[in-house]
Amino acid sequence: MLETLRKQLQQHTPQRLDHVTLPEAAVLLPIVERPAPTLLFTRRASHLTTHSGQVAFPGGKREAGDTDLYATALREAEEEIALAPALVQPLGRLSDVISLHGIRVTPWVGIIPPDLPLVADPSEIDAIFEVPLSHFLADKRNHTDVITVDGVAHYVPSYNIDGHVIWGLSAMMLVELLASGLGMPIDLYQRPPGALRYFPERSSRLPKSARAPITRPPK
Repeated sequence: MLETLRKQLQQHTPQRLDHVTLPEAAVLLPIVERPAPTLLFTRRASHLTTHSGQVAFPGGKREAGDTDLYATALREAEEEIALAPALVQPLGRLSDVISLHGIRVTPWVGIIPPDLPLVADPSEIDAIFEVPLSHFLADKRNHTDVITVDGVAHYVPSYNIDGHVIWGLSAMMLVELLASGLGMPIDLYQRPPGALRYFPERSSRLPKSARAPITRPPK
């Protein structure tokens, strides 16, 4: 599975939004190299003023000292969960996404060894957990969130795993990982079977000239 992922991501051309002037951030999707590979997630601390209690990948805003956005993802992962950058085998990047708060987020995928002595920074994170990739490949979603942005419906899977809810921006990144990296027939722009939950339509608050690349799938 991991060799397939490596080859597919090397050939993948992610959607880049370099033309969009917004604050930048990056996240790391850490794949744990187990006999049955897992994907590592964090849960944001409940005392935070934004996104408290939400499941996310390690990451955060770019800082002046970061040489690039991959460096941002590695630095944030080290700060949040004590993941040493040298232990990450980079596989590639996924498409840029725009957060609800107008931040351009670049996801990076990397392989890490199993059973590392990871420690959550209590000022930001209150849980670290893993989910087998097979769970997502079997499409064990609880329902699908329909999130319409600038008139385009996005069908975003929502997973409830041992009380952890994986949804929203993290689930959108996960869909691209599954589709582009592992060949799963999953698509944010095609209505899937099963229960749907609709969110109020919203605007990306971007100029019309910048909206199309954000709301359409990469070619």
